[in-house]
Amino acid sequence: MLRPWITMALSVALASGAPGQAPPEPPPAPAVPAPAAPPEADTKPAPVDNLSRSAQNNPTRGEMTGPLHDAVARGFAYLKGQQNADGSVGDRGRGRYGKHVGITSLCALAYMSDGHLPGRGEYGEQVQLALEFVLAHSTETGLLAADTSHGPMYGHGFATLFLGEVYGMNPADKRVRDALVRAVDLIIGTQNDEGGWRYNPVPYDADISVTICQIMALRSARNAGIKVPKQTIGRAVEYVRRCQNADGGFKYMLQAGGSAWPRTAGGVASLFYAGIYDDDSINRGVEYLIRNALPGRRAAGQAHYYYGHYYAVQAMYLAGGESWQQWWPAIRDELLSKQASNGGWLDHHAGGAYASAMALIILQMPKRYLPIFQR
Repeated sequence: MLRPWITMALSVALASGAPGQAPPEPPPAPAVPAPAAPPEADTKPAPVDNLSRSAQNNPTRGEMTGPLHDAVARGFAYLKGQQNADGSVGDRGRGRYGKHVGITSLCALAYMSDGHLPGRGEYGEQVQLALEFVLAHSTETGLLAADTSHGPMYGHGFATLFLGEVYGMNPADKRVRDALVRAVDLIIGTQNDEGGWRYNPVPYDADISVTICQIMALRSARNAGIKVPKQTIGRAVEYVRRCQNADGGFKYMLQAGGSAWPRTAGGVASLFYAGIYDDDSINRGVEYLIRNALPGRRAAGQAHYYYGHYYAVQAMYLAGGESWQQWWPAIRDELLSKQASNGGWLDHHAGGAYASAMALIILQMPKRYLPIFQR
């Protein structure tokens, strides 16, 4: 399992939730020799990176397939074509999410999931350009946001995660550290009295979806050696726990509300990232997902599809065992069937760059190259 991010008693109160109507520890990761090539059945050569990995993080036989590698290669080519001259990625700069730090960061994380780092690897230039775009939109307050950002704390959370992963692999980059520290301080300073966060960087209200995003960002930063107060995480965990319904699913806000599978996936994943593992709330959340959203066997709603599966694949990997063994081949095959002829995936609300980045991160989960995804 992942090392606990923050030591905290498993007696902290219970909760969780899902995305709203908007579109959506501590030492630095050491340099270790490049990971071994995947098993014989997995034909893709070893990546160019030297990220920290252990044997338990290597793909097992049959997890990666030839069609999957082909789909990822086509997806990367599609994303490359969507990147703008300023480094942003978002459907060639058009529309509501044309220059969005969150979507740009997710696209960079998709490349990094295959071992491409800033300036290194076949897509190293694309990652570097994305990094420059995010750094260019780091404000004095710490907020990471571009002009077209909607609900800036979503984008801020994903961009902070990206900076945390980059800094954890290259702690010599002072620009990244400075932007990351300011971004983390903003998250800490805008936590509301309930323990969560909402769309804007003010501590007024909270929802489960934005809160999940901030927890994951703080986990990445903590892994990279950035100080995160224990009480910040303890309060966030309590908020997530209080959002869990009796059926194991998660509601959107603390007020009464129904469960939904996308926010349940995020709720379960966020508890894992907060250092909680063998826990009744996690077990009930996983069971809810298996009952209501197992790809190919359940008629899960399509709203927030890519968002939900982005977190669900993480939750199931961290849960391990039969849950992962059921979930992985099902979501892998479903996503391969959804790939468009141009190599991308489409979300009618947030666009092709967003959907493709999410799909590519999901499909590369068994590689476990990013420190945030390692056990």
